[in-house]
Amino acid sequence: MSLAPRAVLVHRTTEYEELLARHGTHGQAAFFLSARGRSVEEVRERHERVHRALAEVAGAVPLSWRQTRVERADLDRFLFGPEDVVVVVGQDGLVANAAKYLSGQPVIGIDADPGRNAGVLVRHRAAQARRLLPYAAGAGAAVDELTMVEAVTDDAQRLLALNEIYVGPPGHQTARYTLGFDGPKVPPKPNPKPKPDPKPTKERKHGQEPEPQESEPQASSGVLVGTGTGATGWLRSLWEQRSSALTLPAPADARLAWFVREAWPSPTTGTSRVEGLLDAGQGLRLTVESDRLVAFGDGVESDALHLTWGQTVRLAAADARLRLVG
Repeated sequence: MSLAPRAVLVHRTTEYEELLARHGTHGQAAFFLSARGRSVEEVRERHERVHRALAEVAGAVPLSWRQTRVERADLDRFLFGPEDVVVVVGQDGLVANAAKYLSGQPVIGIDADPGRNAGVLVRHRAAQARRLLPYAAGAGAAVDELTMVEAVTDDAQRLLALNEIYVGPPGHQTARYTLGFDGPKVPPKPNPKPKPDPKPTKERKHGQEPEPQESEPQASSGVLVGTGTGATGWLRSLWEQRSSALTLPAPADARLAWFVREAWPSPTTGTSRVEGLLDAGQGLRLTVESDRLVAFGDGVESDALHLTWGQTVRLAAADARLRLVG
């Protein structure tokens, strides 16, 4: 006998709750904010809107269903079941936080504070939950299957993310690694920058671009590999900053975009491969040549892979996808 569906309401602690936990009372929180030119009432109003949305969604769950709640900080310890319908009540980023722990469950994004969120992933209002919940549990529910990115190390550690994965130093040091590719079709070499002196030379002077190659030793502040969903965030800022000619992927596109941050040319490191696209089946490989690098997804540094000298990590599109109810 199959289990009845379970509605899992994902939420996060509000700023007002964090202030009360830190300062103890409403009055102390009000004093703290007023000293910084802010009003505690505005913060409390947003807190109340979020909890009204949570209450409305909870009340919309069919009586024959089970339901539970999970706070963002507890997601890594929560066991999702195959019969779950996941309802994220909050911001776009909260959907990304939950996505890495799912395995095909339908997700409904509820905007708890309309007007403050972009609404890319939290597309619905709390009042729509009564209709959306049974719809999402049905076999014919229309969902957008959003591409995710994964990092897999040579010792079988794995990390998933909806937006992007960053590989780099845990602080402000330089990341050293060798960057390479694998898959059915290795990305083509970029055109090297024209040299001011057309005469051939066997030596490369400091600061001069190296010849492009399949694998390239690099020194940089890290590498970012992301999806079409992530192309609205951190990836896009890098794309805009360097006036890139790449066409960023769409959220359901199987392709990934990648960028090397602040690559440094030296006698032993190059900068000929600093951005590109990965088609389905292609992967970006980094072999670590630093004492310690980290890989984390969607900005969550507390859930990171720790990489040491000689380890290899492969970044590519994941088989898993986020099934977001449209």
